[in-house]
Amino acid sequence: MKTIGVLTSGGDSPGMNTALRSIVRTCAHYKIKCVGIVRGYSGLIEDNTKVLNTRSVRGIINKGGTFLYSARCDEFRQASGRKKAYKTLRNNNIDGLIVIGGDGSFTGALKLKDEFNFPVIGIPGTIDNDIFGTSHTLGYDTALNTVMDAIDKIRDSAISHDRLFFVEVMGKDAGYIALRSGIAIGAQEILIPEVNTKINDLIDSLKNSKKSGKTSSIIVVAEGYKPGKNVYQIADEIQEKLPNYQVRVSVLGHIQRGGRPSCFDRVLGTKMGVKAVELLKNAKTGIMVGTQHGKIVTVPLKKAISEKTKIDKDLLRISKIMNT
Repeated sequence: MKTIGVLTSGGDSPGMNTALRSIVRTCAHYKIKCVGIVRGYSGLIEDNTKVLNTRSVRGIINKGGTFLYSARCDEFRQASGRKKAYKTLRNNNIDGLIVIGGDGSFTGALKLKDEFNFPVIGIPGTIDNDIFGTSHTLGYDTALNTVMDAIDKIRDSAISHDRLFFVEVMGKDAGYIALRSGIAIGAQEILIPEVNTKINDLIDSLKNSKKSGKTSSIIVVAEGYKPGKNVYQIADEIQEKLPNYQVRVSVLGHIQRGGRPSCFDRVLGTKMGVKAVELLKNAKTGIMVGTQHGKIVTVPLKKAISEKTKIDKDLLRISKIMNT
């Protein structure tokens, strides 16, 4: 393995830069050339590459986002686009590729492996924490801290004005951010895609809360919560049925993807980067680097893509106890 390529793809997440730094420095340690592909699979198709060395990644360990930039690429979904990408890999004498991203990015990596027998390794970089085979994806911990900090500030206003806030967080198909952050900030209710919470149950919970003397509440809503209504419609319905509440909505949006990575994500990104390079160096391919119980583990990419993660039932149970 003389040359390793690396790209970031899909939604950015804190810790991507940390992983990139680790990959570059590990390549330098093993005297392997490292080539960065700019703007994900689009850059791979367009041959937008640059050689990286230890100076290239100086001062990025504490930076959010990705200095290689990221993009979603429809052209790569086509066989013709993937042929162009493979040509770029060959033209740059790249022997193996590390892809940092989510399941869509991993699907693209697996296509390169299966169609061209090209060595690939995946690092899970997404704040949603919805990748099978790893307890934490890169950026999830930072996003949780960002959400917790934001909702703590919202609560100050909620208490001051006796208001009910619906706070929407990211999680289109998974409620991991909502569940953990909701427990951490003491949410009255947590609405996630995995649990079919009825509006009437939510109303009963708020009424009981009011009877106990509580004058303000926070409801954390994952964006993928599926009652057939968005967070504004849910809030309007609650306002109509509970007119004594002052109801407000706050959508946290893309602040959850940004910011300086937490200590946890910096260490995790560093460990994953080292492992990814060493796997390619040892002629391993089609593997995702994950973490379980604080240890680095490896999972077949195909399994990481095809298997579904399951919400922590014990955390659901605990959240219900805390809502009493």
